[in-house]
Amino acid sequence: MTEHSSVETPDLCGAYPRLDEGQIAKLSLHGERRSVSPGDILYREGEPIREFIVILRGKVAMVEGDGAEQRTIAVHGPGRFLGELGLLTGQAGFLTAVVREPGEVLAVPADEVRTLVAGDPALGDLILRAYLTRRTLLIGLDVGFRIIGSRYSPDARRLLEFAARNRIPHRWIDLEEDEAADALLRELRISPHDTPVVIWHGDQVLRNPTPAELAKTIGLPAPASSDAVCDVIVVGAGPAGLTAGVYAASEGLTTVVLDAVAAGGQAGTSSRIENYLGFPTGISGAELAERAVIQAGKFGARLTVPAEVSSLEPLEGHYGIIVEGECAAKAHAVIIATGARYRKLDVPHLEKFEGSGVYYAATPFELRMCRRSPVVIVGGGNSAGQAALYLARNASSVCMLVRGGDVRASMSRYLVDEIERAPSIEIRYYTEVRELLGDRTLRAVRAQNTRTGELLEIQTRALFTFIGADPHTAWLRGTLPLDDRGFVVTGQGTSPLGALLPLETEHLGVFAIGDVRSGSVKRVASAVGEGAMAVRMVHERFTATGNQQERR
Repeated sequence: MTEHSSVETPDLCGAYPRLDEGQIAKLSLHGERRSVSPGDILYREGEPIREFIVILRGKVAMVEGDGAEQRTIAVHGPGRFLGELGLLTGQAGFLTAVVREPGEVLAVPADEVRTLVAGDPALGDLILRAYLTRRTLLIGLDVGFRIIGSRYSPDARRLLEFAARNRIPHRWIDLEEDEAADALLRELRISPHDTPVVIWHGDQVLRNPTPAELAKTIGLPAPASSDAVCDVIVVGAGPAGLTAGVYAASEGLTTVVLDAVAAGGQAGTSSRIENYLGFPTGISGAELAERAVIQAGKFGARLTVPAEVSSLEPLEGHYGIIVEGECAAKAHAVIIATGARYRKLDVPHLEKFEGSGVYYAATPFELRMCRRSPVVIVGGGNSAGQAALYLARNASSVCMLVRGGDVRASMSRYLVDEIERAPSIEIRYYTEVRELLGDRTLRAVRAQNTRTGELLEIQTRALFTFIGADPHTAWLRGTLPLDDRGFVVTGQGTSPLGALLPLETEHLGVFAIGDVRSGSVKRVASAVGEGAMAVRMVHERFTATGNQQERR
């Protein structure tokens, strides 16, 4: 579509639906009608979207960039609404809305729309589905800020991982492959040695920003110290933590949710979860997380990413959570849901290839890195199976290396059946990685059949490891009891108020849920269940201690 096209963009997979007269009438009670003229800017790229805008007459184009680099992403006509996921989550907009043809629009404050979405399931579902689909389209179109750097740079990989895990639209410009990269850097008067850099909103340049600095730039909530004591702090925003956030906030508890990297946890990196109740066609971990974030925000929970918690401090009558050396939040109850982190292969020089050939998640970022190339996956569980099916879309072949002799004991049947039907996926049993080969990047994997002793060399630029996980509990050592594997112990022992609750640690009002808890079932559904249970137990503990009543 050309820059000045006024041809309305066809609806793509529900991204651009029309509101009916009844829905527009309901919205009209909360907004105002405005006349618009060609060239009017309704909101700008890089700024928060503060209004939900419905086109009543005329046409509006969604454009990225300006000047010679401006491109039109979509053109909307009467009945359609503008905006993107950032309107619901507080992020800055990634496009500019420009009036193409004169007419009239209805503008409703974003806060009013969030309230309406919560009270009208039909309208809320229509808007949410459209915004989720638009976010996916924007990611596919390379809209958003630009990250310029080398694929060999750990700092560049850190920024790319943050953007991919948080599903933030961006464009990756690789110094090793993109011919335009050098010219762009010269134009900005930046040396390749000063990369990575992030270019945002035309000419704003961030030189090797931290994820926190990047998050602040695009409008994600930043950690903020406060003397106020809230009801509940949830540490970790995987399925367990997000569920706890939704239930706590929906039941009137003042709730803060913190996560070091991104909402969704390990589940957020799953390309498709097909056995989760209520989603017969499956749902990606990222979409499930996005829905949960919006749901938690709808009830008033405050989600902050990135915010890496370094310690838990018992204070007088409550607890403090330390982020970057400062007490970022205080609460009468803490729910620990920090999950687990992928285990690493025990092979020489592994660190040398991490991010430049060795990966621990299969997201769109990794998918781009192995396009039309052979891929090796180590592991035989559900995560490995989901990754194999996802990566097979782009890779020329997928070779799974499994330590045992059968995946059926560790992988869901539906995944096994799909893998067996996939002609590009091969499973090698009784095979373990012995050596990684390559110079700056991975070139091949040397593996061995543990039964025959045969060594084989597999050519690949991408090795994905899914061999289990270790609990993310280093920040709790010395504060809470951990089992011999490092998982948090719950429900054992007594207190002056009686027996500890099933998900409660030895500190009253501190609970552990999901993968981080000793004895938990490592499944999304069980994590969700524990998130709901923990909130019920928070109420029980407040009843016993009187904390909640004292403050109200």
